[in-house]
Amino acid sequence: MEKPVIIFGAKGIGKAALEIFKSNRVVVYGFLEDDAEMHGQEIDDVTVLGKTDDHGFIKLIGQKTEAFVATDDNALRKRQVKMLMDTRKVMPTNAIHDAAIISNSAIIGHGNFINARVTLGANAVIGQHCLIHSGAIIEHEVKMGDFVQVGAGTTINSGVEIANEAFIGSGSLIVAGVKIGKKARIGAGSVVIADVADGKTVFGNPATVIDSK
Repeated sequence: MEKPVIIFGAKGIGKAALEIFKSNRVVVYGFLEDDAEMHGQEIDDVTVLGKTDDHGFIKLIGQKTEAFVATDDNALRKRQVKMLMDTRKVMPTNAIHDAAIISNSAIIGHGNFINARVTLGANAVIGQHCLIHSGAIIEHEVKMGDFVQVGAGTTINSGVEIANEAFIGSGSLIVAGVKIGKKARIGAGSVVIADVADGKTVFGNPATVIDSK
């Protein structure tokens, strides 16, 4: 990546994304943030320039800069990705920490956040706009959809399939071959030994359904 990056969101993941880009010696042009109280502030010498719909800065994306969407709110993330696609005809770039271990055969889409000490095994497939937090282990042949969130220290064993918008809490263990449905939620520290249906929330060891949706 040669172009500097504008980060959408100056809180939480935005700050972590700044560290990731710096770890790869990528210049961050600035942050865009809807919290007006942060405008003009500096985060590690990078300025919060304005709101996320500020066309004066958005028009730079795709020509002079790249963009990264830094929020764990999937609805907001989708809206901002759609805006970039509609107005600038560009997909957000990936933020992959230089301390992540990525197999040469892994396939990674666009707009993903992959933090330090994440491991992606051989032939793992990661969709688009996923958040994979520090120390997560994703073994070989895992298939992950779009807008998936994986908590810190999670282990996802070989051959697991994870559908779009699933949430996997920190420290969870997903055993080999399990299928996690669309918008399913896995509670932190859970051990998942069986498939989880679309929209279900499971928790515990072994993980069991805790909702009636």
